[in-house]
Amino acid sequence: MKKICEILDELKPRSNGKKHEDLLTFVKDRPGHDKRYAIDATKITKELGWKPDENFETGILKTVEWYLNKV
Repeated sequence: MKKICEILDELKPRSNGKKHEDLLTFVKDRPGHDKRYAIDATKITKELGWKPDENFETGILKTVEWYLNKV
């Protein structure tokens, strides 16, 4: 979430000059809520030679830019 806020601060700053991160509010976790999500692409890379076209940094930037262009 913080990375998205940082990107928004750069691409579409808030009119009041505050950071987008100031808009975040956190709620108590639900019972059974996943604490972490992770993907391990080792097997698909090793067995099929597949590699992603994007890393997280470039992918999240493109995603935020796409959403901003839709607004």
